[in-house]
Amino acid sequence: MALGKQAKILTKSQIEAIHAHLGLRRNGLRDQTIFLLSVKAGLRAKEIASLTWSMVMDADGEVGAAIHLTDIASKGRGGRVIPMNKQLREHLIELLDVERKQFRTNSKDGFVVTTERSNRTSAQGIVNLFSRWYSDLGLIGCSSHSGRRTFITNAARKIGSVGGSLRDVQALSGHSSLAVTQRYIEGDAAARSKIVNLI
Repeated sequence: MALGKQAKILTKSQIEAIHAHLGLRRNGLRDQTIFLLSVKAGLRAKEIASLTWSMVMDADGEVGAAIHLTDIASKGRGGRVIPMNKQLREHLIELLDVERKQFRTNSKDGFVVTTERSNRTSAQGIVNLFSRWYSDLGLIGCSSHSGRRTFITNAARKIGSVGGSLRDVQALSGHSSLAVTQRYIEGDAAARSKIVNLI
């Protein structure tokens, strides 16, 4: 993937602005959840569209502490367990509550992301949503992959502080090789400047 063609990563302020913008939309809670599945869990568009409630529920049928993404929902053998971000979990709990009150989720095999006309959406539908949102906010160079790149980059920058390594980031992202994960990570010029003065 050429550097010029990679989706741009999002800053903290952009993430907050997008989240707030989506909350004002007709399907605000659903749209915010889609966005958080990308930026806080690193899911691809196909994975967001294929996510079922059973993949986020615990044994009691409530939203659990991790996403258990199956290979069927992912790319190749990209199935993995992703610990649940607190903000994302809160949105999923609220969304599940809404679904149950509207009697739309009778089975844990139902899809997390639905539309007004269908009990699921497609990967292309997710891609189109992200394109529309970023266009509405004037964010140039962002796509459905921006949230995933942001998640992987942020994880890579912080993993050392909790005793992990890039291998853990690779596991979270579902990449078959570390080389692929490294291509997703955005460099930090400020960090490079600081490190050379420590050498």
